[in-house]
Formats: sequence, structure tokens, C-alpha cells
Amino acid sequence: MKLPLRFAAMPEAPTSAPTARTTIRRDDRGVYDRAVIDSVFDEALICHVGFALDRQPYVIPTIHARVGDVLYLHGSPATRMIRTLKGGAPVCVTATLLDGLVLARSVFHHSMNYRSAVVLGRAREVTDPGEKMAALEAIVEHVAPGRWGEARRPNEKEFRGTAVLAIPITEASAKVRTGPPVDDEEDLALPVWAGVIPLTLARGEPDPTPNLSR
Repeated sequence: MKLPLRFAAMPEAPTSAPTARTTIRRDDRGVYDRAVIDSVFDEALICHVGFALDRQPYVIPTIHARVGDVLYLHGSPATRMIRTLKGGAPVCVTATLLDGLVLARSVFHHSMNYRSAVVLGRAREVTDPGEKMAALEAIVEHVAPGRWGEARRPNEKEFRGTAVLAIPITEASAKVRTGPPVDDEEDLALPVWAGVIPLTLARGEPDPTPNLSR
């Protein structure tokens, strides 16, 4: 992802040791390499934001962008997510990429190949106009590279009506599964197909709106 110039000098955060909250109990799938964590958020087009309001848990899907060691989210200032998180409430942001269905000879050993990442922390509301506009640019470019330079930029009313949150990537981990199924030795002779069915997310043919001016 090409980053806005205002973010170009932001340093990458080093990989930190897993905390009690981010330690993966299944050691063979836990990853703490910052490059892997970053790559999941960079490839995923949507993330899920978890928080609690009045002791009720919520998980909200939303669009995001990673710039250096920060995740940016945006939304209406009136939403529960924005109102809760800008006050410093704890937040959990996750993203998942599904790479394949893993079919074993037994149903017990069926699985999926996937890459997922979790970031825990607290958000701050972005109030600096320059950082806020650059964050909105990063979010648009994350979903549709090059679109920021083609479409109309936010006007003053739209800019005021959009809130942006920044979440530091300082407490994070990833989980990854790759490879074929792991069958029990006694099942290997069963006449059942086993292997991986790859899954990918692909862009389709553009469907233009009927009221295009040109």
C-alpha cells in the first residue's frame, strides 16, 4: 500500500514479546512477528472491533488501514463504537484471511488454512486535521488503491461528520495454519479424498453505475 507522504517517516514498531493477553495457547500456530501481523491487516479489507458498553459486548465490522505502527478506524461520531472508544475504553481489533479448506479423512481432523491477527489496546481520537485527512486517505487507498486521487475529497461538512480513531499496534499476535490435513495413522488407508481446497478473494468485473456522466 502506498502511504500518504505525511505518514512516510513513521517508524515501524519492533516485535514485542507476547503479553499474557496475546500469548497463543496453541504454540504451533502462534506468531509474534510484526511483519506477519502487519501483513494480515494490510491484506484484509475489513476488520472486527470488539468493545464493551454498559457491560454488554459488541463486535462491529468496519474498514481500517494500517500506517506504520498505528491502525486507523473511522465512522460516524454518533455510533456506539466511536463514542465508546474515543473515551479510552479497551478495544480488541481482529482481522482474518481464509486461505483454504483442509479436508481430512476423518471429520475430526478437518480444519482451515488461515491467517489472523489481534491487536489489543486503547484508541485515541484523531483531532489534528492533517493526521485525520491523511488517515482517511489511507483508509480509502487501502480498499481501492488510487481512488483518493480520482474521487472528490471530503468537504468541510463530511470531514466534521467523520470521526477517526488511532490504535497503536503495541500488544498484538497472529495465528497461522498452513499445509495439508494431519490424519491419524490408522485412517491413511481409508478410501476418502483428503487435501486442501484453496480459497481466494478476487475482484470481479466492474459494474458501472447507470448514471455516469462520462
